[in-house]
Amino acid sequence: MNQKFEKLLLPTRIKSSNVKIQEMLLGYLAAPFCAMIANAIFGSYLNRYYVDVLGWTKFGVFATFLPMISSIVVVAGNLLVGQWIDKTRTKAGKARPYLLISIPLVAAAILLMFMTPTKAAAPVQMIWIAVTYNLYYALAYPCYYTAHSSLVSLSTRNASQRGLLATLSNASTVAAAGVGASILAPILLQPFMFVTGPNGLDVEASYANWRILSIAFALLSALGVILEYFFTRERITEEALALNLKEEKIPMKKHIEACTKDKYWWLVIIFILVFQFGQLCKNSSMSFYSRWMFDSVVNSPDPEAASAGLMSTLGLVGGLPAAVGMFIAWPLANKLGKKRSIILGLIFATLGGLVAFINVNSFPVVVTAVVLKSIGIIPAQYVMLALLSDILDHLEAKNGFRSDGFTMSLYSSIMVGLGGLGMGIINAMLTFSGYVNVGYEVDPATVTLIEDISTWTGDVIYRQMGGTEQVLAFAYLAVDLIAGIISIILLWKMDVEKYVEADQRTIIEHQKAAVLAEGGVWIEPEERARREQEEADRKAEEERIRELKELCKKKGLNFEEEEKKYQEKLAKRKNSLIGKFLG
Repeated sequence: MNQKFEKLLLPTRIKSSNVKIQEMLLGYLAAPFCAMIANAIFGSYLNRYYVDVLGWTKFGVFATFLPMISSIVVVAGNLLVGQWIDKTRTKAGKARPYLLISIPLVAAAILLMFMTPTKAAAPVQMIWIAVTYNLYYALAYPCYYTAHSSLVSLSTRNASQRGLLATLSNASTVAAAGVGASILAPILLQPFMFVTGPNGLDVEASYANWRILSIAFALLSALGVILEYFFTRERITEEALALNLKEEKIPMKKHIEACTKDKYWWLVIIFILVFQFGQLCKNSSMSFYSRWMFDSVVNSPDPEAASAGLMSTLGLVGGLPAAVGMFIAWPLANKLGKKRSIILGLIFATLGGLVAFINVNSFPVVVTAVVLKSIGIIPAQYVMLALLSDILDHLEAKNGFRSDGFTMSLYSSIMVGLGGLGMGIINAMLTFSGYVNVGYEVDPATVTLIEDISTWTGDVIYRQMGGTEQVLAFAYLAVDLIAGIISIILLWKMDVEKYVEADQRTIIEHQKAAVLAEGGVWIEPEERARREQEEADRKAEEERIRELKELCKKKGLNFEEEEKKYQEKLAKRKNSLIGKFLG
């Protein structure tokens, strides 16, 4: 597999041995945002699409058990990709090659998910939904997300630079969910995704619009993955290649044993599991909550537009702290420590979230709670990957090999698989609480009638029963609070940060011993990085001069004069404020 990759892979555009602004902003912020925004929108709206557009609650237990059972398949798919990553060793890295592989898979899976044959018999529809759902969540997206999640820990050994990359990588995820799925999608897309007809939801029009959107989602995802591939670099993987160490094939069993015997590994994995479950339940129930819990929506002539406005407001007030948090999370973690900053933030989020229960049907009260919770979870959102990277280094120092593929496949399983588990649980609660899809035939005995609105000329508007409202309040407001409390308990004994410096020294000692044992010449990491940078700069300069000469020959310009102009511009740029900032 490695030889096949070598023939197909293209070189990274990142040539610096240090992390620079181009890699930070393109590779870890803008590109992942584009790659993940479709998945974030699915997290908020896919269940509503299945429930309200396809009407899959009419399939009974299928709506509950498909996403829950599929979570097992999702975990298996992520573990498989993780195993591939651990066995891969190319000049492009261990994880980055799978970014390229994911492009056609993700695009095809997105398109197929929204081509369900709605006129076919129920069994055919169920099979189509089951196959396409798992194609996306158990294969295509894990192929991307496991590779994406591995990049921070493989990017560099510089703790400060890695912490910054972790912050930006998490910022892209937060922005995709907070800005893309919770602000832009409600304002720009929700009335298009769920078209209001004369008697409720226009199912056929909504289905047609989702098919159009799937094309845009597929193209945007592909663009993001391509950019992420070209503007990232695995320096730690390249480090092993540069040392010319004999490759040791580590079986999966050994990775599992190495990880599961470490208490810090267990603590961080369970923390991520619990924390993300709370966030995913909140995000996947947000659209339902905005649609049914506020009188201004259920009494509106156009409830979809009204709920979209409130949902975008919730997303905005929840997203603003996250946007500010991108700039304060890492300085705060440096000052207080990663663990302490996360714990203090979660305590604040828990106390702030309780405010919502003063009145769960009051939009100002709920908004206040959302803002307070969003402020509190800032450290957990942005510092989580950096903490996990410290643990991966700790495992490498203890065991003499890295287990990025296995660990990040579990991380990806949690981030992707929990969405299905949460979806199944919410669907079960909605089904048993008597949730009614107003786009289909309604049994008047299961709903509460609200007075007709004159502008609707007598059409009836429905409100969900109280049991459904209680379910939505629990899913949107309470689950993440419970998860936060459990997360605080889990992290209380997490003190891996005290080993960071010693772990780095141990890793270098292991590398030195391995190089010398094979008769090689040991070069200190700083000197090796300096030489590598000089070589990269030399090649880049030679290529620039070659291109300039070709341009001058083609346009009849004087090379010496054009070179002088370039050097003058370069000197001016280096002395500018931006040039000094970029380095």
